[in-house]
Amino acid sequence: MSLAANIRVVLHQTQSPDNLGSVARGMANFELSRLLLSQPGTFDIEDALKLGVKGEGVLDALQVVDSIPAALEGCVWACGTTSRIPLEGRTVLTPEEAVAKLVQQAQRGPVALVLGGEKRGLSNEELDFCPDILAIRTGSTQPSMNLAQAATVLFYLLSRELARVEGEAPIVQEVPPGARMGTVHALGNLMLQTLLTAGFLNPQEPEYVLRELELSLLRAQLTQREAELWLNAWKHVARAMKRRPESK
Repeated sequence: MSLAANIRVVLHQTQSPDNLGSVARGMANFELSRLLLSQPGTFDIEDALKLGVKGEGVLDALQVVDSIPAALEGCVWACGTTSRIPLEGRTVLTPEEAVAKLVQQAQRGPVALVLGGEKRGLSNEELDFCPDILAIRTGSTQPSMNLAQAATVLFYLLSRELARVEGEAPIVQEVPPGARMGTVHALGNLMLQTLLTAGFLNPQEPEYVLRELELSLLRAQLTQREAELWLNAWKHVARAMKRRPESK
């Protein structure tokens, strides 16, 4: 199976059918086929087709979901986009760095490129769903890129990186399925609750710690089996703590 089949494009809160059509055309240009719309502001496929030349297949197969986590279901990795540089508390990758990471992770399972809507892009909270963040650095005369323009730049870079990786001599080694982000999120939540119960964490800022836990687990590139083993282990720890008699 081509690595491109493991790459999904997620458009969050897209408002313009013109942009939707242009993104579909760009995906067709560079052999990407999996498009998901998260909380879309438009369902006007007929208008989208006006600019989605040769993108009919992408538009016909698109999926609509109600949240970014739903769009990332089953993914082992995701990269969100932003125009805000710097971004406090996060490392912002160049497009080249980001697509290299996405293609590398696509060898372990499904990955996603997440683009925000035309009005405000992705918020910090929405970017928290993505282990990686990228920004296309632009000139000062017009620092803001149109959604479809930015998407097409990234599709081109993805296509180039896919061609490079798939053109190399194949490594005869089966790659075990990577841990799904949903499993890692469940593990991070369980770790957080257990550590809060143990008094290890500051209960005033648990969300920050949860994000750090999840990012560290994702960076470890666990397999799905390893993540499930850790999840079961922490479930046993949590149950044992509940059975522990209260100290007097």
